[in-house]
Order: sequence, then C-alpha cells, then structure tokens
Amino acid sequence: MDLPVIRYVKGTYVETPTGNKVAKPDPGQDSKICGTQNIVLNGKCIIHKEVAMRGDMANIRCGRFCIIGSRTTIRPGNKKFSKGVTLMPVHIGDHVYIEENCVIAAAQIGSYVHIRKNCVIGKSAVLKDCCQVEPDSVVPADAVYPPFSLIAGNPAKVIGHTPECTADLMVEATRDYYDNFIATAVADSSNSSLTADDSHAAERSTVTAK
Repeated sequence: MDLPVIRYVKGTYVETPTGNKVAKPDPGQDSKICGTQNIVLNGKCIIHKEVAMRGDMANIRCGRFCIIGSRTTIRPGNKKFSKGVTLMPVHIGDHVYIEENCVIAAAQIGSYVHIRKNCVIGKSAVLKDCCQVEPDSVVPADAVYPPFSLIAGNPAKVIGHTPECTADLMVEATRDYYDNFIATAVADSSNSSLTADDSHAAERSTVTAK
C-alpha cells in the first residue's frame, strides 16, 4: 500500500550523515534527548517531535529504519541483581515502528516490531521479532514475548499471531514512510500530503495482524 507524502518544514528536523532525521525542540523548549553520546541510531531513523530519549541513564541503540512517534519516551529500565540495581540498556532492532505517546523501558525490541499508540512497555521486557502491540496495551516488566506475537491488554497478553509476511510488510512500510517524509521550504497546506504533525494518520497502513 502506498503511503501519502508527509511534509515537514526544512530546518525543523536535523538530518545526520547517515540519514537520520531528528526533530528539533520548539523555540524556548529544551531538548528531551539526553546523553546523546550514549544513543546510537544506525541510519535512516525518524525521531518525531517531543520524543524523550534518556541516554544519560544507559545506552540506547536503534537499528535502521526505525520510526519513533511524537511524545514517546524511551528510557532504560532498572533490574535488581544480588549486588544491587543496574540500569539496563535499550536495544531496538531494524524496521521498528513505535507510534505516538508510548513509554518504552524494554531491554530488547526485536526487528520488524510495530508498537501502536499509547502503549507502555515495562522495564526489561523483551519483544522478539515480528511482534505487534495493540493500542493502549501495558506490557509488564520482565515479560518475554515470542516472535510473531499479537499482544494486547492490561496486563498485555498474547491474543494471536502476526502474519508470516510481517517482516516484509514492516520493511516496506518503514522504507516507504522514510522515502515519503520530505522536507519543504514552507508548510504545505494542500490536501495531497500530510504535515509531520499529522503523519500518524499514515501509520494505520503498516501491519494488519491476522
């Protein structure tokens, strides 16, 4: 399925040499991305407005073609060991789509994962490849979900399975999203494209689970 063109005003996102596009904070606001020396974006990731990334707590690593929706927070969780409490790094795979207003404290999110809006992923949780988390779900701390899990609820449980072609769908969706996320000199008011603030309307055409 072809995604619509999503336009953003040139200068409102920083583009890195590896193609990452990271939203700048609005005038008068401080950046919510902390500890940038501990944050790795492997290329062609899009980080939307008001995303908080707490690299000052522990390492955060995102693979290629990751889309992080507006007002989402990614922060390392803590885990108790016999010798004390340790902050765990966050590892996110390739072609991952996290929609708006989510809180992510997982230890690992595999590749080809779709986390829909308003979800909480508890500390040290693990989502294997090709999982999908339905809107408003709360994944408990330390939970582990196998590949191809369709996850929903509070507390979240496996309610089904995603299609065998989920990896192909997510590769296509994230690549199309990136290719259609285009800078323009001024805000585009035409009806043929979306603005970056409205971009999540296009998210619904990623993965539809069986």
